[in-house]
Amino acid sequence: MRRNFLVLALAMAISHVACGADNNTTGHTSPEPPPEVSSKQADSMKTRLSSQSSDQVDKLGPSSNALPPVPTLEDLRMVAPALARYTEGTLLGDLWKRPELSTRDRSIITVAALIARNQTIEMPYHFNLALDNGVKPSELSEIITHLAFYSGWADATSAVAVAKDVFAKRGIRSDQPTSGELLPIDEAAEAQRAARVEQDVGPVAPGLVQYTSDVLFHDLWLRPALASRDRSLVTVSALIASGQAAQITYHLNRAMDNGLTKAQASEMLIQLAFYAGWPKVFSAIPVVKGVFEKRPK
Repeated sequence: MRRNFLVLALAMAISHVACGADNNTTGHTSPEPPPEVSSKQADSMKTRLSSQSSDQVDKLGPSSNALPPVPTLEDLRMVAPALARYTEGTLLGDLWKRPELSTRDRSIITVAALIARNQTIEMPYHFNLALDNGVKPSELSEIITHLAFYSGWADATSAVAVAKDVFAKRGIRSDQPTSGELLPIDEAAEAQRAARVEQDVGPVAPGLVQYTSDVLFHDLWLRPALASRDRSLVTVSALIASGQAAQITYHLNRAMDNGLTKAQASEMLIQLAFYAGWPKVFSAIPVVKGVFEKRPK
């Protein structure tokens, strides 16, 4: 049971970092906190890990609604000492401190990967962490809604069950509208997309062509609850995490058109290597490389 809580320990390491930043509709992020803040946070996390009582694990019955406690570093050392070393050094001491992405972006990527892989055990901690890192409740709701289309309804509803509990414990009431005024559409880009889908999909599943246009690109992608850049970041992260390499080219180009930089896309791959696994990322690398090479310099 304890082995499932590794990433939970990672989440706590940065849950109080003050990002103070939401991506706006242009996809800009605010600066990262000074390095010394992250260093102090990591040290604080190590202290908590060292003092956390592992006896609490045994007090949680199978029907308990309490979130499982983070195992101590001593617990990790007893079971997998090398894993404890990687946790302290590589994850806490390096990955989440890297300046190429804000901690808000790192949370968005991680949450997308967890939902796409239906990894519900890690969701409570990372949903809370995302909220602490500046992701709005309405944005977290929209990420779940978006991934219903890109990972499947079952994965999204599993995430809803977790988010409901997280929202309740934080006193959050979702006031996100189910509909409303949509963002403007890029008519030229949409015409190219529609023509390509009609050519490739129309002869096989014409009804899918209609849903793709009417629901996905004329409604979901235009919902204002999530900035276009963030929506693209969620989509590409989920595609890579679930091994859907064939769809990466279009959506990574769209993400970069929406404001994601090459440096940020590269850093997204690094984050996903830890949360989706090296094989998934290495399978995506040739596709990403092709996109980079064909983009205007």
